[in-house]
Amino acid sequence: MKPFRLTPTLALIAALCAPLPLQAQTAGAPPAANPASGTEARRAVVANFESEAQLGQFAAKGTTVVFFYASWCPNCRATVTELNARWDAVNPDITLVIADYDKEKALKAKYGVTYQDTFVLLDEKGGAVKSWNSGGVDGLNRNTAL
Repeated sequence: MKPFRLTPTLALIAALCAPLPLQAQTAGAPPAANPASGTEARRAVVANFESEAQLGQFAAKGTTVVFFYASWCPNCRATVTELNARWDAVNPDITLVIADYDKEKALKAKYGVTYQDTFVLLDEKGGAVKSWNSGGVDGLNRNTAL
């Protein structure tokens, strides 16, 4: 698996939404320390979409959600702002993969995505289980509860 890299999409997200806990926890980063208990707290992981093979690897390891983000979309920006503000409340078993709504046409077609600010929950083989629009942290947690 390739290490996390800052892409133009995530750079835009970074510019729109500070502070950046979404960017701070990457696919290869260790969990944050919990000073109160002396243990490491597990945190959800965020990664930039690179390939369908990458999605397959994430999906095989656990709960994976693709978020179709468009930089021009006010709902997407609001969703990212909330995710940044409440990232610690996201189910720590989730891997959230950010896909550029405007660039990833084949991925949108594969999952039937026709609207930006769409989340797609994947099964262990990378197939779509369900999709939803918006909902922020609460929607993410509710739609990924097993």
